[in-house]
Amino acid sequence: MATLILEDGARFEGELFGRRAEATGEVVFTTGMTGYQETLTDPSYCGQIVCMTYPLIGNVGINELDGESKGVAMKGFVVSELCDLPSNWKMKEDLSSYLDAQGVTGLTGVDTRALTRRIRVHGTLRGKIVAGEPTEADVAEARAFEMHDQVSRVTCDAPYEIPGEGLRIAVLDFGLKRGILRALNRRGCHLLVYPAQATAQEIREGGCGGVMLTNGPGDPADNPGAIEAIRRLMDERPVFGICLGHQLMALAMGAGTVQMKYGHHGANHPVKDLRRGTCAVTAQNHCFMVDPQTLPAAAEVSHLNWNDQTVEGVRYLDRPAFSVQFHPEACGGPRETGYLFDDFLNMVRENTK
Repeated sequence: MATLILEDGARFEGELFGRRAEATGEVVFTTGMTGYQETLTDPSYCGQIVCMTYPLIGNVGINELDGESKGVAMKGFVVSELCDLPSNWKMKEDLSSYLDAQGVTGLTGVDTRALTRRIRVHGTLRGKIVAGEPTEADVAEARAFEMHDQVSRVTCDAPYEIPGEGLRIAVLDFGLKRGILRALNRRGCHLLVYPAQATAQEIREGGCGGVMLTNGPGDPADNPGAIEAIRRLMDERPVFGICLGHQLMALAMGAGTVQMKYGHHGANHPVKDLRRGTCAVTAQNHCFMVDPQTLPAAAEVSHLNWNDQTVEGVRYLDRPAFSVQFHPEACGGPRETGYLFDDFLNMVRENTK
């Protein structure tokens, strides 16, 4: 027997799998019905214990094609039922073996509906997975858990390039999903990928026509250097931000961000494109949001979450720049908003003229 103990004293019992060791982190739930490997390898979950609301996980094992990063950055993985006999033609190993190799603690047999309901009612809670009976010291450790500067843990170590015959696009890596690179490269772009610590001058020297700001984990305010670099770049080149990149752009333009009650995590969030008048189902993973009351006069809200009316996109009217909170590259999830990559590249072409 093992237990997930939350900071408020609530406990959820199960059995360990993967790395059979203690794990402490921020507990969030995600509503994706498919794509658990993409969820596991999303760097935006760095430092978190992730609860899957879909009941059966692990049924197709792990393959070499669907990973969105070089490994798993989350601290723990909580499921209702772990599949005992996974089967798929692409499978290379089962989920438990993969998590063990990645150093990630798994917990199965948990009442994930009750855990999700508790987070929805009380907000995101910190927790600790322990073997056996939790102690007061375990509860205290969960309450004391803090994590900052996650971006430095998941960004690339050095700049690199992905060849293409089209536009030269700089990609600032805050913990990117490979789907973003594929979406741009598939459209012919030559990509110059930079670590999150790169300066505006370094990016200028690459001769890029536009700048892509990627997703990533944590509080956007933990990245003052990146915010300053983005502020400078937005004065000079077209910029497109996704998720954390969206929040950092807002901070660079003088707006503010706030932490949400339990965030948006999953692949079924409806978002209204206010300019086009269309609604799309989107993939999302974030705990912070842009505060619309703090946006500058030269910015307009371009997208809204149709569940809770939170800001899902911002367009800057005085410069070639826009951003969205959701993931147009999906992976996993629907790809109804892939047109945003085309909008960005058209903006780069127009600016080049």
